[in-house]
Amino acid sequence: METTTQRRRIGAYGVCRDDGRILMCRNAQGVLQLPGGAVAQGEHPVDAVVRTLAETAGLTVEVTGLRDAVTDVVRAPGYQAHNDRLLFDVRIAGGNLPGHIEWLAAEAAEAVPLQEVAGGTFPPRSVQRFGAYGLVTDPEERVLLTQIALGYPGAGEWHLPGGGTDFGEPPKAGLLRELAEEANQHGRITELLGVSSGHNPKALGPEGYPIDWHVVRVHYRVAVDEPVPPLVTEGAGSSTAAAAWFTPEELPNVRLTRAAATVIRDYFRR
Repeated sequence: METTTQRRRIGAYGVCRDDGRILMCRNAQGVLQLPGGAVAQGEHPVDAVVRTLAETAGLTVEVTGLRDAVTDVVRAPGYQAHNDRLLFDVRIAGGNLPGHIEWLAAEAAEAVPLQEVAGGTFPPRSVQRFGAYGLVTDPEERVLLTQIALGYPGAGEWHLPGGGTDFGEPPKAGLLRELAEEANQHGRITELLGVSSGHNPKALGPEGYPIDWHVVRVHYRVAVDEPVPPLVTEGAGSSTAAAAWFTPEELPNVRLTRAAATVIRDYFRR
């Protein structure tokens, strides 16, 4: 039986618009593509898009927002590559436009396929993970949270529902799957909120030894129109110990992860 090698990478790209056109550049092989590249181990995707646009396009840019998160799988005999891609809106802040830069009409630019995310192998005992998480609310504005199980980094803290996506799984589909598995809720995604990055070079988990752990999280707003009592339906070894609804008044007394606290704070400030 033929063995298939599976590889996952995270990429960050800049979408720069001007008068209905989108900035594109040609790579070393002369192929036209959206400027950007791979997110390095431990690197925040916003920093990655600034760095890669300087490297691939010779431009200094400012990131103005997260436009989209998309996933694709490249398949070849004995090989499969899963690419998670974050598309950021950017504006040019400096630099000279080199000769390999081209402005394409939006329709033409959107038809250009994104290249496979190039990048070397990760060092031993290092993990880069892409996940989708939701700020989940019900009609009463209660917030759904999940508690991290013993044996996992952050054990006992309450986090946003969600988790790592499976191979070939888009982030929205992964989030709705995790919502059902972690809390037995069915929701609908209403908004893309943003992206966060977490890096722990000595994370201790169920493996029993330190791992250089880097997680990139895409955050969505999720509405549960018909909430039910939360129930963890994942099997043995789940990273989720419990799930519960919390009123806004209860949240200040809940022990939250840093990522959850930031997303919830920003939401209620809006």
